[in-house]
Amino acid sequence: MIKHLSYLVVVLVFPLALSGQAAAQEYLGNLSANPYAPNSTSNPYGAGSEYNPNSVTNPHGKYGSPYSPNSATNPYATNAPKLYDQQGNYRGRLSANPYDPDSVSNPYGRYGSPHSPSSPSNPYGRGLSIFGDDD
Repeated sequence: MIKHLSYLVVVLVFPLALSGQAAAQEYLGNLSANPYAPNSTSNPYGAGSEYNPNSVTNPHGKYGSPYSPNSATNPYATNAPKLYDQQGNYRGRLSANPYDPDSVSNPYGRYGSPHSPSSPSNPYGRGLSIFGDDD
């Protein structure tokens, strides 16, 4: 799912619950195929570490577990991390759920179709950043 997205800059963020205040977002890293960038989800010693509790590659963590509703790898996830482009525009969810209309794994959806200009699967698209939240 992510291997062909090497041209994307992705920022993963998940909001934190704040009493009486607007929800904040938690930075989770950049979706990138660069294994040397410290914030890359492909860096096994950085944001992509399977031991990082907030990594989308941690199979036991909130964002990488195949059982978590907040995970990018759960095919039934209901609240996967969000994708944003470099200008901050929403571009779907980093999700393995092929039925979620906003999932990058939905081949017929706006963000999963390789023919959609909004899709990270489109090799001629604009590129994306990723953020997660609890909404």
